[in-house]
Amino acid sequence: MDTSQGSGVGVLDKAAAVLGALESGPHTLAQLVTATHLARPTAHRLAVALEYHRFVTRDMQGRFILGPRMEELASAAGGDPLLAAAKPVLIALRDHTGESAQLFRRQGDVRICVAAAERNLGGLRDSIPVGAALSMLAGSAAQVLLAWEEPDRLHRGLHGANFTATTLSAVRRRRWAQSVAEREAGVASISAPVWGPSGRVVAAVSISGPIERMGRQPGRQHSVAVVAAANRLTEVLKRSEDY
Repeated sequence: MDTSQGSGVGVLDKAAAVLGALESGPHTLAQLVTATHLARPTAHRLAVALEYHRFVTRDMQGRFILGPRMEELASAAGGDPLLAAAKPVLIALRDHTGESAQLFRRQGDVRICVAAAERNLGGLRDSIPVGAALSMLAGSAAQVLLAWEEPDRLHRGLHGANFTATTLSAVRRRRWAQSVAEREAGVASISAPVWGPSGRVVAAVSISGPIERMGRQPGRQHSVAVVAAANRLTEVLKRSEDY
């Protein structure tokens, strides 16, 4: 079947064009118009409608990015072994540490929370909902997702960051990262890398919570558990043909 002229259902073809453009990373509305060749009002209307249904969300700069519904559908279809395995691993990590647990993936210059297990006990929580787009300039997960990048991309990522090349060198050496009030005042976190079969870091497992509970050196208490959780997901990917 020749699909060069579209499916015959115009609104679906246009929505697919918006999603296809966002596959390469965050887009402003103007960039969406250029990439899709849609009229500006049409591109805006479709992007907002897709945002309502969670196929699209926005990053910290207000740009459109792919939303959490895409990940959820991939997981439900069995198309993403990482997401399929993440929930029980994050729940076990949360129950072991008593802190909220998350899984982050990088998308352009933001990191997206693609799975989470919230702390269900009383007291202060650092809630990061699935679909949240956080900066790559701060936080332990950002450190992990940047630390093993190619040198030129790593150095570009350090521009404006709240951590340094020395910080990332330490992350690579010990294979986990910690941050204290780096992303948000009063919040600490620990993260570890999930590796794909090709040897590339594809995600970061994290826990986060208040400094009052986790301390100024949260890695001393929780790094072993976070690394173990990340390693379990790495083992899942080693057995998968999709990574």
